[in-house]
Amino acid sequence: MASPMRSLLADPDRYLQSFRLFLERSTEHQCMQEFVERQLPDVIASIGNGKSTINVLSVGGGAGEMDLQILSKIRARYPRATINNEVIEPSADQISKYKERVAQASNLENIKFTWHKETAYEYESRMNAEKKNKKWDFIHMIQMLYYVKDVQATIRYFHSLLESQAKLLIILVSGNSGWKTLWKKCGSSFPLEDLCSYVSSADLPRMLDSAGLKYQLYELPSHMDITSCFIEGDKDGELLLDFLTETLDFAKTAAPELKRQLMEELRKPGCSENRDGKVFFNNNLGVMVIEP
Repeated sequence: MASPMRSLLADPDRYLQSFRLFLERSTEHQCMQEFVERQLPDVIASIGNGKSTINVLSVGGGAGEMDLQILSKIRARYPRATINNEVIEPSADQISKYKERVAQASNLENIKFTWHKETAYEYESRMNAEKKNKKWDFIHMIQMLYYVKDVQATIRYFHSLLESQAKLLIILVSGNSGWKTLWKKCGSSFPLEDLCSYVSSADLPRMLDSAGLKYQLYELPSHMDITSCFIEGDKDGELLLDFLTETLDFAKTAAPELKRQLMEELRKPGCSENRDGKVFFNNNLGVMVIEP
């Protein structure tokens, strides 16, 4: 009998291993970098007007790769301002890598970094307990809303911390991505546990409209090479399957019928496309820029 399926988050090391492989095999960071290069300058055009200090909050900052690129754009737009960058990140390993990245980077002399090893919910609880209501000029939440218990309440809370010229940037998988299709077809069979919800950018307009918030939506094309998932016993393929299903050792613990259904779905046009003998998963992202 197969072992019971467990959430990938039950093994943080394997989760990070699978996440790094996902970044290596996908254009996730490249398409975000393109957004930062092309669209972000317009997004941040007025966040620091007349300010000597710009406060930036990174919610779920990870290892800081995207954070530093965002900060470089803010610094370029406001060269005379001091930037106070605070990071909320629950993983000690990711914070450590973030600090290494900062230590190796140049041109950060007017940026002050503070890290908080906690979840978004823990940060909110702590701020409320300390009766603090610090306001921010720019808040970003990149690929992190899946890990909160109440998506709408989380957005509402961080939106309430925006200054009058500020922006809240959210990046999630797109409603047109293979992720959305996969979750719809197989999601109920995956072990959720710590993972809150299968939320995509298509779910946010309803929440934002009901709250009367103004926002812009961008679609970022992205893909991931999942060819190795179809090679029986391939170690990288098994890691990617873990990441796709958020399941620890999916290939070994999933019931044969579920595994067959998943592999079938992954090959379908709703999830992936075949090019030059390779299978590319649709990893499109949705970006929301929310006004104060």
